[in-house]
Amino acid sequence: MNRQRNRGRVTLATIAAVCAVAALPGQAHAADGPAAYAFDPAAVSVQGAETNADAEELKPGAVYKSSVAHGQKLYYRLELDDTTDAYVSAVAVPKAGGKVAYGDGITISVRDLDDNQCSSYDALFEAAEFPRPIAAYAHRTIEKDRTTCQAGGTYNVLIERESKASSSPEAWDLELRLENEPAPKDGGSLPTEAPEDWPSASPVPPAGKQERSGGSSFYDATSLESGEWVDRIAPGQTRFYRVPVDWGQQIFATAALSNSGKSTEYLGNALALSLDNPARGHVDDATLSYSGAPNSVSLDPLPPVAYENRHDAAADVSAMRFAGWYYLSVTLSPGVAEHYGSEAIGLTLKVKVVNDSKPSPYQGDAGIFGITDDDREMAESGQSAPEAGESGTMKVVAAAGIGMGSVLVLGLGAWTLLARRRAVPAAVPPGAGGQPPLGGPPQAW
Repeated sequence: MNRQRNRGRVTLATIAAVCAVAALPGQAHAADGPAAYAFDPAAVSVQGAETNADAEELKPGAVYKSSVAHGQKLYYRLELDDTTDAYVSAVAVPKAGGKVAYGDGITISVRDLDDNQCSSYDALFEAAEFPRPIAAYAHRTIEKDRTTCQAGGTYNVLIERESKASSSPEAWDLELRLENEPAPKDGGSLPTEAPEDWPSASPVPPAGKQERSGGSSFYDATSLESGEWVDRIAPGQTRFYRVPVDWGQQIFATAALSNSGKSTEYLGNALALSLDNPARGHVDDATLSYSGAPNSVSLDPLPPVAYENRHDAAADVSAMRFAGWYYLSVTLSPGVAEHYGSEAIGLTLKVKVVNDSKPSPYQGDAGIFGITDDDREMAESGQSAPEAGESGTMKVVAAAGIGMGSVLVLGLGAWTLLARRRAVPAAVPPGAGGQPPLGGPPQAW
């Protein structure tokens, strides 16, 4: 009886494991209309404080969900040592269907307890004045000739939101994360001058279009490699993709809208293309106008990924300081629906990554600031991070299922053998218990 109960428990555990895998979050591939921003399900809710004394701590490697209202200034806390470069990012997500104006956005800064500013960056709505996720980061980096923000201890993260009176008053959601950069090799004696020039001619991606549907956030962004990728995008929708770019490699990207026979109305800044680095720091963006005919827009030529890019004064060059997953997002203005309908329009992304990989500048594991063979496989297959995690879990469950099945088969065999042995009568001496003596006539049983 106990064995039967245990077998039932094992079977239920297997079913539960399979069901748990089936319930894992996957990519949002619907192209019929705008989908909500997919926050990382591991995100921890945290509330920004009006005063730094009440600020909650952000820990390295964790993801947080918060919000900021119009005109708010919110504090969060960091505990940093005196050797590690730290990056804190904020993705601001306005409510779908709302309004934003030119210059609306957030400013994120890292400050010491004397309110000295370590760094500060903006994420703003400029040419493309329609709601979409925007990202920025700030950092505390250890620099040889700098005196402020170099000591270990408590630091403040300040997020400030600015919105015009004509903009929607609702609070914006925030996705926050803190990432520590690994220590460099050679005691930090890496180059301190950024490159002055680099190849600017956009190379032709490999021939042949392939379909690949974008995700709805940084969390479930669809992986891409060099190529020409076909998707569809609806008015008001943002599609997310990610591309592995290793040390020494250079990324080029172009977004193109297909034609529409519904109108020839000219719409300036109808589509926004954006690039963010592995720490969710903004790199570059571009906008595309639309009048019903095919049109495309490309990001400006960017330098190859190099540690020394951080020393450049230009923000787009400085942001190309890490290897890792670079994120492309594409948003189609909700205003397109007024003249071209709410149906999705054909979107093509041309992506090209050039140059051979160079060695990592870090002492040990690069973490998110490096590219692995698994990353390249994900880019080839088009898996998002949650899909890759689901695939890995399925392999574990499958292996466990095979192992469990083998145990059950062996156990069943042993149980059957034992049952058969119990069914055979014990040996009885000749002539005893009604058994005929040796050589005697057989008796009826």
